[in-house]
Amino acid sequence: MLSLEELFCTVDDCCKVFEPLWQKQLLNDGHMRRQRSSQMSLSEMMTIQIAYHQSAYRNFKAFYEKQVCQYWTDAFPRQLSYSRFVDWIPSLLMPLSVYLHHCFGACTGVSVMDATKLTVCHNQRIHSHKVFKGLADRGKTSTGWFYGFKLHLLINDQGELLNMTITPGNTDDRKPVLKLLENSFGKVVADRGYVSQKLFETLLKQMGIQLIVKPRKNMKNKLIPLMDKILTRKRAIVETIIDQLKNISQIEHSRHRSPLNFLVNVVCGLIAYCHQPKKPALSLDEYLLPEA
Repeated sequence: MLSLEELFCTVDDCCKVFEPLWQKQLLNDGHMRRQRSSQMSLSEMMTIQIAYHQSAYRNFKAFYEKQVCQYWTDAFPRQLSYSRFVDWIPSLLMPLSVYLHHCFGACTGVSVMDATKLTVCHNQRIHSHKVFKGLADRGKTSTGWFYGFKLHLLINDQGELLNMTITPGNTDDRKPVLKLLENSFGKVVADRGYVSQKLFETLLKQMGIQLIVKPRKNMKNKLIPLMDKILTRKRAIVETIIDQLKNISQIEHSRHRSPLNFLVNVVCGLIAYCHQPKKPALSLDEYLLPEA
């Protein structure tokens, strides 16, 4: 992981470019409004949010009060109270999203695509859940029903994140594929949930991308190139990454009290993963990688 100083420097460099451009594009309704600035800078608050997902803490309040307020006073001399810091978290969503795109890797010609559930409450509490009412929905995976969202991920063979999107839990995995692959090329490996002749033909004709999916058990067997068969066996890399995102970067929990804070939590978890020095990677020979 990046040290606190290195993390702050990379975030601050991005904010120095982003903040002036962001302020110019903000809409104004013509009325004078008071804009109260925070004691802490935007880059300081973003650094704390990302650092939390790199830590071993499982509760942000404990992290902020015990780690930041007690041991990082020299690094953040103008600290806010915990309640005041939480009030500022929703305003971090846009700059964090821009910084996440800055952390994306480059397409190498072999990519892996998958979706995972982000549960927001226990199934027994679905009818009484109010935080994500109208936003989240019921969905079903191989492990059963859930209530929440789906996180769609695209990674390259080096384990680097290429793109992501979030949809309600009842969204078909194939629906956001075109948007997810808009800057990709070569071959994309996916699981049986992406089986679709129409999608295969669309990707090949419009984007020149070959979708490689292992056929379902009730489908007729077809001869596929040996290299494509090898790639389908390598698809498990994305499962390893999802496990790290949920258990190390903590992108999923059921304690959210705001949709915006939920998005900030997911984005920061993805950024924390992008800063990992060692990521799961595939060992592929050079002849497996198609030319751009």
